[in-house]
Parts: sequence; structure tokens; C-alpha cells
Amino acid sequence: MIERNDSCWCGSGKKFKKCHYPKLNEEASNISQKYLDNFGILIKTKKQIEGIRRSCKLAAEILDKLCKAAKKGVCTQDLDDLANELHNEAGAIPAPLNYGSPPFPKSICTSLNEVICHGIPSKKDILKEGDILNIDVTSILDGYFGDCSKMVIIGDTTEEKKNVIQTSYDCLMESIKILKPGVKIFEIANVIEAIAKKRSCSVVNQFVGHGVGVFFHEPPQIPHSYNNIMIPVVAGMTFTIEPMINAGVKEAVIDKDEWTARTKDLKPSAQFEHTILITENGHEILTLPSSK
Repeated sequence: MIERNDSCWCGSGKKFKKCHYPKLNEEASNISQKYLDNFGILIKTKKQIEGIRRSCKLAAEILDKLCKAAKKGVCTQDLDDLANELHNEAGAIPAPLNYGSPPFPKSICTSLNEVICHGIPSKKDILKEGDILNIDVTSILDGYFGDCSKMVIIGDTTEEKKNVIQTSYDCLMESIKILKPGVKIFEIANVIEAIAKKRSCSVVNQFVGHGVGVFFHEPPQIPHSYNNIMIPVVAGMTFTIEPMINAGVKEAVIDKDEWTARTKDLKPSAQFEHTILITENGHEILTLPSSK
């Protein structure tokens, strides 16, 4: 990466800071204002990106530990207790706790089998052979947010569940691969839908990815199903991609708790999630554990 005191890339013989650096800064400032005014999208500053990156690393590391703890005989409340402990040790806050209306009552989401998202940890939900579980962690560290989720298989499970898990993972990772400045938001869903259709799965359209970093949920929405959002991504955008993939129909039904979303036909669902930063030349997955 070129530094301010390096020779400018244009061949002028001047230092970068005396040549194209101010022009690039002005251009970046104009783009930031345009995106904020037109779309409500916060283009992050270098300082904000560093804070978001730290929070994302923490969320990823906590998620990794929770996934390792999710074993047969463990209840989902045990995982929530561990999440609280890990956040406290890091001087961080679990973002879901008391979020929304009605307030979400726990620190993580634990979505079992046919639960698409927003499953509430409980002592009654004891993991058993064949279960599939999504664990969703959002951490607030020094005021910045990091958001990610993974699937866990308890023991062995059915081919149907294995297929929906692999499909959701591939949908996430393949859609991330296309990301670079200029790619339009609708193109993300096109990748996801194509993979899901090929695997005989459906894509949930009632829930979406979202901007994240300075706030828990920011513009833009990132739909995983077909859409016509023509906004190009630009450097400094941070958002989640979190495709929710169902083995059966795409529709969700919300429980009486007003949070837990289940598949309408009670067939299994799976989801993986990363927070992504758009860079000058491509993208960075922020929610990878430091060991990865």
C-alpha cells in the first residue's frame, strides 16, 4: 500500500501527499457524503474500520468457542451463559441482549433445526444427536459492532440437513467472492439464488443482511433473494451477508415470543454469516478468528 511520503504512482516525481493524495481524499469525501445523503449508508473512516475490525475479531473468536462447546447434552442456555462470560472477560457487550421490541432476552441467538433465525437460548433446548444449530454472535467492543454466525452439527445428522448446511455455507462464501467496488447489491442475491436452486433449496426473503459497524443495523439492506437494488458497493462499506437457506419452502412463521422464526413446513434451515469490508481493490472478511 502506498504511503503519504512515497513517490506518487503517477510518475510526477512528487511525494504522494503533495500530488494525488489530496485529490483521492476529496473524492472519497464526496462519495461518503453522496452515499449518506442518497442511501443513508455510512462509509467508514479508517479509525472506524480499525474499531470494527477489532470487534469483528472478538465476535468471531467468541463464536468459535461457542461452537466448540455445543455438544450433545448441552443446553442452549449454557451457551448463552458462556457467551456472557466471554464478553465480560473481553470488556465487551453482547449486542442482542435487550435489543428491539419486545427486548430480546438473551445475549446470543441459538436457532435449532427448523428455526431460521432469532432462536432464544433456553434450559429446555438440550442438544441431541442429529440436531443442527446456528449460533449468532454480535459483539460491541469500544462502541463498534461485529456480527457473525455459524452452523454446528451435533453428532451425525440426515442428508437433508447436511445439504442445507453445505448450501448455506457455499451461498455465503461464493457471494463474498464477487465483492469489489462497483458490484451492485442485487448481484449478491443472484449468486445465492443460483446455488440454492441447484441444490433444491429455497432462500428466505423475510430477513436480510445489513450494514453494521457503527450501529447494530445500518443501511443498506442486503437481500439474499432476487431483488433490484442497484446501489454499487464502494470502499469503506461494512455489511453482513447471512443467507438463510431452507430445505423446503422459503416462508417463515414467527412464534408467540415475537422473535423465533421457524420454517412454515418445519423442514430444516441453515445460515452462515460474516461481516464484510469493501476495500479499494476487493473485500476483507472481518469475522474470521485470528487463528484462521
